[in-house]
Amino acid sequence: MAFSMMQLFLLGALGPRLVDELDVSPTLLGLTTTVGFGAAAVLSPVGGRVVDRVGPRRCLVALLLVSAVALALIGSAPGAGLLLAAVALGGLPQALANPATNKAILATVPPERRGSVTGMKQSGVQLGAFAAGLPLAALAGVAGWRGAVWTAAGAAVVAAGWAARTLPRDVPRVGGSTPGARSSLVPRGAIAWLAAFSLLLGCGIASVNTYLALYGTQRLGLGPTAAGALVAVLGVAGVAGRVGWSKVAGQPARAVWLPGGLAAGAVGAALLLAGASFAHPLAWVAAVAVGVFAVAANAVSMVLVMQRATPGRAGQDSALVSAGFFAGFAVGPPLFGLLAESGRYGTGWLLVAGEFAGACAVAAWWAVRDRGGVKP
Repeated sequence: MAFSMMQLFLLGALGPRLVDELDVSPTLLGLTTTVGFGAAAVLSPVGGRVVDRVGPRRCLVALLLVSAVALALIGSAPGAGLLLAAVALGGLPQALANPATNKAILATVPPERRGSVTGMKQSGVQLGAFAAGLPLAALAGVAGWRGAVWTAAGAAVVAAGWAARTLPRDVPRVGGSTPGARSSLVPRGAIAWLAAFSLLLGCGIASVNTYLALYGTQRLGLGPTAAGALVAVLGVAGVAGRVGWSKVAGQPARAVWLPGGLAAGAVGAALLLAGASFAHPLAWVAAVAVGVFAVAANAVSMVLVMQRATPGRAGQDSALVSAGFFAGFAVGPPLFGLLAESGRYGTGWLLVAGEFAGACAVAAWWAVRDRGGVKP
């Protein structure tokens, strides 16, 4: 999970250096996120079907190797063209990550432990944010940003070798689910709600991931390494939030109410970011709050997917919800980037607060309507 999104976290954490060295504008920096997550959103439904057919082990090894290639290409990019192509390639690992890991959990973890295990698994994404924001950003100060990205590529190759040797062999798919259900690429029922919630949540989270470090350097007076540390703080808080709240979500009666509450907390976090322009230390509090609330809400949605997935198509249902999340990641940063280009960061954070508020409204509406529809 950490490597599936490593390239985008690195682009966010190293954004100030890219803006200077590759002459990348803030708007173009946001476009890299759009390209990466746009590709992931398009590929996710197909990726989910591939995982259901091929098995999680093969897909996990493949996503690590493709991540390594994408990172190596980013580190070699002479300009915006190859950078965007490499980020688009990185959409494939993102499309495979949640379906493959969720499918592995369903196959090997007893139901009573799936919530906490899913939280640990989802915290891998924030581990990637931490690695990009602190050790790799610090390495960039010594070896240059290209050296930091190439180091991440080498680590992905090592992880692929570990996965190939360690993960259990894939079990051939056994029939039993309805063919029509498996072939459907349209989310329905709880999966459709989770996809809509994830779309709005992704818009806000992506804007924070992409522009937090740049906000730190351009508005808060932080150096590049300190601004990268903001991303690392968000990552650490996200790990704690995902593990803790996913464990709570393991109890289905509580899980249905959690997304709305977490999205409401995320609204407060976005407002703190807006206020940081006037009181700079608030940025650190806001980074923690984004991790604890917004980032954790995505992990809770994955717990709900596994509780609600149609038998035989956990990979497909995970992919459809992930597609909504990735679509949000594709849409959010360009909108924020237009505001950042003109220096209106405060308005941008208010836009993020509005996106989180929309996610809160969708979650509350569904929770009221659901009334005990959770599968045991």
